Amino acid sequence: MMFEKMPHIKEEVYLGFLGRTVDIHWNYHAILMVTIWLIMVPLCITIIRYGKPRPTLKGLQRPVHAKHIEWWWFTTHKYGLSFAVLLSLVGVGVALVVSQGFSGSVHAILGVLTVTLGIVQLLFGMLRGTHGGKYYKFNEDNEPSTWHGDHYSRTTRRRIFEAYHKTAGYFTLFCAIGAIGSGLMQYPMPILARIVFVIPFLSLAFWVVMEFFELRYDGYRAVHGYGKEHPYNKEREFL
Repeated sequence: MMFEKMPHIKEEVYLGFLGRTVDIHWNYHAILMVTIWLIMVPLCITIIRYGKPRPTLKGLQRPVHAKHIEWWWFTTHKYGLSFAVLLSLVGVGVALVVSQGFSGSVHAILGVLTVTLGIVQLLFGMLRGTHGGKYYKFNEDNEPSTWHGDHYSRTTRRRIFEAYHKTAGYFTLFCAIGAIGSGLMQYPMPILARIVFVIPFLSLAFWVVMEFFELRYDGYRAVHGYGKEHPYNKEREFL
């Protein structure tokens, strides 16, 4: 059975600050949010999961920076998701304005929750701490005190960051899928619904291939090197 547009969905609204009535193009909102949360966000997650370079003896020695190509996977993840959340804020903001408030529907709740969690992810990313490393920034000093960094030393701060950031990222995506599904039930778009149905299967096929060829490298080893002298490698020596 095909879903029909919910009767409470407005097709036009009077905006006082414009002094006129305007048509509401919910299809634009739907296309924007699907593009963000079913294409951009999964792509940025996939890139940081499978884009890390194969571990080497000394890892990545140049500083983390967008101009250093070996960090492309991190740069894309960081700035790509930041841009995605910014676009989501625009999408939610426009929806709230033309709806003249928060509707309280399942779609509205999941949509606001998704964007809120996305913002928290960005803010939490600022707490990832310092980098450090035995060879980072071409450090050849044999004094271990110069190697310290939250990432390299696996401090409690870094562990808390990774425990939340990685897990909450998938939970946020789960909420986004719920928001997309409930949104398309309120405002049916058959072609977009088919695309939404197909994308997860294409993603699944790609992830399976990447796992088959074992292209998901350990982040710590890729960045700092595979040597046993590095704290987290030594900690996992027999794992």
